[in-house]
Amino acid sequence: MEASEKPQLPLDAQPEGTVRALEDRIVIERLTVTDERAAQLVRDRQEAGQEPAKAVADAIEIGARVLDREDAAAEVDYVRAELERQAGVLRERLAKGLEERDSQLAERIGASFDGTREGSVQQQINELLTRALNEQRTAMVKLFSAEDGASPLNDFKGGVVNALKELGTRQQSESEANRKRIEELTREIVELKDQDEATRRVAEAEEAGTRKGRTFEELVHGELESVAGAHDDAAHHVGDTSSEAGGKMGDTVVELGAGTGPCLATVVFEAKNRKLSKNDAWSELNGAMAERDAAYAVLVVAGEDKIPSGLEELTEYQGNKMIAVLDREQPDPLALRLVYRYVRARVLAAGAGGLEVDAAGVRDAAEEARARLKGVNRIRKSLTNITTSADKARDDVDEMVGDVERCLERVESLISVAEPPEGG
Repeated sequence: MEASEKPQLPLDAQPEGTVRALEDRIVIERLTVTDERAAQLVRDRQEAGQEPAKAVADAIEIGARVLDREDAAAEVDYVRAELERQAGVLRERLAKGLEERDSQLAERIGASFDGTREGSVQQQINELLTRALNEQRTAMVKLFSAEDGASPLNDFKGGVVNALKELGTRQQSESEANRKRIEELTREIVELKDQDEATRRVAEAEEAGTRKGRTFEELVHGELESVAGAHDDAAHHVGDTSSEAGGKMGDTVVELGAGTGPCLATVVFEAKNRKLSKNDAWSELNGAMAERDAAYAVLVVAGEDKIPSGLEELTEYQGNKMIAVLDREQPDPLALRLVYRYVRARVLAAGAGGLEVDAAGVRDAAEEARARLKGVNRIRKSLTNITTSADKARDDVDEMVGDVERCLERVESLISVAEPPEGG
């Protein structure tokens, strides 16, 4: 036979496009995949609202996981080896059969071409070849169609069938094992979800009911009510009372000056026995100020571990917010009381726009008070770990507390002696 002149693709030919594996990513550029089922899948996903790139990424990820199965290579090698073995047997039997037929054909041609035979040589060869080919074709058909095991394909077919059966049995067993694992994982996920939901509900119950932070909420209100009474202010526990807007944000509302006269300004306190995020903290405080018509908001948390991430206690934020800590297990109301007086002075000073107030003096005194307040808190915390020189540290704290109180008294006195402007 003549060699085929049809051009053949080189063995190292690559499909059009570029594929690069970068760490845990695959970058595909200008790659065209010709596959009817894949194309239909992407179209269907796109019609369903999914991005085409997402569908392709999912297909690659799932395909990679299938190809990466631990026994995939072993199964393919097993089937390939069985096919090659059976093909080798078939080739040997075919070659042996053809050799025997070729020998018989050569003997018959030699016997037919003696010197005394009549007829042309070409005619005799054609007759012999035609008859030999017909006989060979008939013999081959009988051989391959034999049902008694004589067919060379019998072992091949049996080997392939057995290999496929074993593969099917193994895949069925693995599918059953995977199904059980999926069911177990699903059960665990459901249990974890239920557990998480139960934990969340308990936290909410403790935040909103008598089992929870209600005790902490009442603790905070008691301290605020005590210090408010000393300054002729009125403190109201409003945790379960709806505002005029219908909301219930804010736990304690303090009306400055309302103990002996009209309300000069309102401050709202939010008590939390759990840690909020920074955004949630601002949302709670802004919402409480809006619902309670307050000029300032203070978040009181039950321990340093409850301070929102990224924020600090005793630091004024946005000119109208502050965070204070009142330890629930070992409550020390000093910091909360000083924060109360600082916030009270800040709000009253800001509302004294119609009075002739020493603005610079108020501002300086308030800033000094806030700085001293942070120093007091820092030293107060260090006392819990100090075993020596405790008396000296406490004297320093008492002195700084006195400084804070004097600064706040100066602010209060500046506001109290302020007089209306002439002609006002």
